[in-house]
Amino acid sequence: MTQDELKKKVAEAALDYVKGVSILGVGTGSTVNHFIDLLADLKGDIEGAVSSSINSSERLKKIGIPVLELNDAGDLDVYIDGADEVNPAFQMIKGGGAALTREKIIAGASRKFVCIVDQSKYVDVLGKFPLPVEVIPMARSYVAREIVKLGGQPQWREGCVTDNGGQILDVYNLSIVNPPELERTLNNIPGVITVGIFALRPADVVLLGSETGVRTLKP
Repeated sequence: MTQDELKKKVAEAALDYVKGVSILGVGTGSTVNHFIDLLADLKGDIEGAVSSSINSSERLKKIGIPVLELNDAGDLDVYIDGADEVNPAFQMIKGGGAALTREKIIAGASRKFVCIVDQSKYVDVLGKFPLPVEVIPMARSYVAREIVKLGGQPQWREGCVTDNGGQILDVYNLSIVNPPELERTLNNIPGVITVGIFALRPADVVLLGSETGVRTLKP
């Protein structure tokens, strides 16, 4: 089974978590794109969705699901999103698609966060995938210097401007053994909008696509 087929299978499994949900949170990325496409069959039951990116918003609108502002929607019952890495504690690295800030906001506003990934994203220790950090443009070099002091090797993702007007530093060579602590430390650097560690608000359920089918992992 190809990686894309695994993504489709895990996206299908996520549909069970949106039954009876009128307004849901929707993330960003290739696995989520499969999930959005599958929502077309349920659109009559869904009043709207809060989306973490312009790309996902356009995809939702194309299948006829209204996109709502989080300010108007209030707290959400469920948020469906992927991850670049997820560990056994359901802590994640996200932000490969540069939507980490909006993803973190929607995750925080959701009662249940369902993470949908293929088995290649499931790791013992976070950090092999470069850690995205969104920064205010004027602070990029300063934040990079501070990250170097912490042992990381930041690289500016040139040409990337987030939906919030921020820039991305991808941080290499981190072995993130204490994700909540590093999340707090990086978030406290002036100029950081947010960091792609999702540990203070981890996933509640991980749907893991593997060759033998989709496994449902719960704490």
